[in-house]
Amino acid sequence: MVMDTLQIRMNKELLKRIDSLVKSGIYSNRADVIRDAVRRFVWEREVGSISPKGKATEQVRKVRNKLSKEKINLDEINKL
Repeated sequence: MVMDTLQIRMNKELLKRIDSLVKSGIYSNRADVIRDAVRRFVWEREVGSISPKGKATEQVRKVRNKLSKEKINLDEINKL
């Protein structure tokens, strides 16, 4: 898969947190952290998120109902 290059600016504190995730081994590099964050953001905006509070089963049903009515291409989201 061919990827485009994107230049961004971040403050030092945010970079320290990203580097901490890389150093801990959760991610291989900064780009992986940022790609995962963008994927999660897109997913939440497209589908929504389920709060750990309240009735999770009801929330899951609502998300499934929403997904069944909308055309959301998860492959496209995963390619981000």
